[in-house]
Amino acid sequence: MLRSIKLKDKILEVPIIQGGMGIGVSLSNLASSVRKEGGMGVISAAMPGFNEPDFETNSLEANIRALKKEIQKANEVKRGLLGVNIMVASRNYESYVKASVEAGADAIISGAGLPLDLPKYAEGKIMLAPIVSSAKACRLLCRVWDKHHNTTPDFVIIEGQKAGGHLGFKKKDLEEGTYQTLEQILKEVLEELVPFEKKYNKQIPVFVAGGIFTHEDIQNYIDQGASGVQMATRFIATNECDAHENFKQMILKAKKEDIVYVKSPAGFPGRAIKNEFVKRTETESNQSVSNCLACMLPCTPSSTPYCITRALIRAVKGDMENGLFFCGTSAEKIHEIIDVHTLMNQLKGEVKKQ
Repeated sequence: MLRSIKLKDKILEVPIIQGGMGIGVSLSNLASSVRKEGGMGVISAAMPGFNEPDFETNSLEANIRALKKEIQKANEVKRGLLGVNIMVASRNYESYVKASVEAGADAIISGAGLPLDLPKYAEGKIMLAPIVSSAKACRLLCRVWDKHHNTTPDFVIIEGQKAGGHLGFKKKDLEEGTYQTLEQILKEVLEELVPFEKKYNKQIPVFVAGGIFTHEDIQNYIDQGASGVQMATRFIATNECDAHENFKQMILKAKKEDIVYVKSPAGFPGRAIKNEFVKRTETESNQSVSNCLACMLPCTPSSTPYCITRALIRAVKGDMENGLFFCGTSAEKIHEIIDVHTLMNQLKGEVKKQ
């Protein structure tokens, strides 16, 4: 059985965070369902307005409007907590942070870069959690927050190399296996946080992510000092996931050899399911981009390998050949779609997986 933990002045009944998945894979329906089970549901702030009528002509306003609506819907559930995942690499990062605060989210979770200025934008009104992939990154961020913002994280998420989507590792290390294991990173991050816990007189819970699949996996990391886990891929294969049924079928059909590294316009390696679209990214240096939506800071239409926004939108809408289907290594183990209630009970150790 998993125990509740304290996050700042709030209680997370079940120490499981549903990872944020964009575009549109984790919106209010999935986040609400996880909240109902006592966990932390997470809405992705990556282009949530893709279905708004003015998305093509006024994407920022459409995204802010949609993000606030999704947060408000998820806040109709009074159990559990609600987080918003905001990528540092996003253009208009500050706007998404402020919208999340205004709409009443409990926490902002931020990766795809180090969120060094996040406390300035949040103004102490919401819990803040950086995503890191090394103790070095954690140390740098904590020092910057301490020196420039007089604060420290409310909790930290470590994403290991088995995670899906954008990865905080060099592609060479991923391919050659010269990366630290999640266990090694956890041990070092826990040590790095000690002086900041002492200075700010608070515990900084650490959640681990990447390849976690069972209750036993969760308990193993808790036994090593983690407070809980973040899981994303397993939640795709649920009835309540906001993605199209075809997206879920891609997860069910994925074999180990189908899960590959991809290059991203964000400048990070990523992990996704190999389909015709991914094959084209391997052979074409540039896929034509028109009507740029200015989503990612490092990306420019003239040099980008492809438009990641449109690739992810095609995926969430069910285009199995032309979408970009991010996932973690655990996708190969998923063979059925279940409801969130059943999944959470399995993860809590209350029922055995059939």
